[in-house]
Amino acid sequence: MTIMELEHQIIDNNGEYLNFRDDIMQRIRSAQYDAMRAVNKEMISLYWDIGRQITERQKELGWGKSVVENLSKDIQKEFPGIQGFGVSNLRDMARFYSEYQSNVILQPLVGEISWTKHILILTKCKDTQERRFYILATKRFGWTKNVLLHQIEAKAFENYLLGQSNYDQTLPETIKQQAVLALRDDYSLSFLDIAGEHSEHDLETAIVRNIRAFLMEFGHDFSFVGNQYRLELGGQEYYIDLLLYSRRVQAMVAIELKVGDFKPEYKGKMEFYLNVLDETVKLPHENPSIGIIICKSKNRTIVEYALRHTASPIGVATYSISSELPEHYKDMLPASQDIAIKVDHLLNQV
Repeated sequence: MTIMELEHQIIDNNGEYLNFRDDIMQRIRSAQYDAMRAVNKEMISLYWDIGRQITERQKELGWGKSVVENLSKDIQKEFPGIQGFGVSNLRDMARFYSEYQSNVILQPLVGEISWTKHILILTKCKDTQERRFYILATKRFGWTKNVLLHQIEAKAFENYLLGQSNYDQTLPETIKQQAVLALRDDYSLSFLDIAGEHSEHDLETAIVRNIRAFLMEFGHDFSFVGNQYRLELGGQEYYIDLLLYSRRVQAMVAIELKVGDFKPEYKGKMEFYLNVLDETVKLPHENPSIGIIICKSKNRTIVEYALRHTASPIGVATYSISSELPEHYKDMLPASQDIAIKVDHLLNQV
C-alpha cells in the first residue's frame, strides 16, 4: 500500500472527515435544488407574463385566437427547436393567468411547482381548494407528474376529506401524513370480475388474482406480502385477509375484508392483529403496523365512535365495483372554510 493510499484510508475512517464530507454533500444537493427552484420560478414567471400579455391584448385590442398561432410560429422561427411555446402551451399560459391572477388563494402558489404539474392540476381540477390541495401536496411530498396524475385520478382530495381513521392521533409525526393520504374512503374495485352478490372469500380471491391493479389503488409504494397471512400466538393460529407493505411509510398494512356493513367488533379484531404483528413480525427499523377495514358499507357515526379511543392506527373504508366515487359523497364534503383548515393541517401550513 502506498503512502497516499494509506492516507486515504486514514481519512476515510476519520469521524471528523466523514462529518465534513457529509456536510459538503448536503450543501451541494441543497445548492442544486435551489438552482432548479430558481430556474423553475423564472420559467413560470415568464409563462405568467406571456399569459398576461396575451390575455390583456385580446381583451383590450379585440385580438382573436389567431394571435396565439401567429405568436407560436414567430417564436419557433426566431428560436429554432425551442420547446414549450407551441399553440396549446401558449393557450395554457393565457388560461393559467386568467384563472389564477385574481385568485387570492392560488396566485401566491404559482411558483411552488413545475409548469407541467400546474397544467395537469389546472386541466384536471376545477375547485380552488382542490387545486390548492394538489399544489401543496405535490410540493410537500415531492410527487412526480405521474404520481400527481395517479393521485388526481384516485380522487385523493375527496378521499382525504372524507377518510375515517385515527392515524392522525396514533402514528408518529414523520409518517402520519403519508398514511392519511394512502387511505381512501371508498376503494373502486371495478377491475374485479366479480358478481354483485359475493362472499368475502370471493372478494379476496378476486383481489389476489388482480393484485397489481389492487396495489395501484393504494399507490406506487405498496407491495403484496400475502393473503391469509398466518399469525401464531398462545398455540393458536390467526389469519389476516391481506397483508401489504408500504415502502414509503415503512410499515406493514393489514387489511380485513367485509362484504357487509361495518360493525364495531371489527375494530377489536384489527387491534389484536396489529398488536401481534408489532410484537412478533415487525422489524426494529419499521414503523407501527397500520390497519384498514374495508367494508361494503358503513355508518359514519358508528365508525367515528368505534375509533374514538383506539390506540392502534386503524382506518375504515368502503369498496365499490364502480369506477366512480359515489355521487352522494359530494354532498358530504365539508364547507369551504373547513376544507381549507383540513388541508392546512395535513400539509403543516398552520
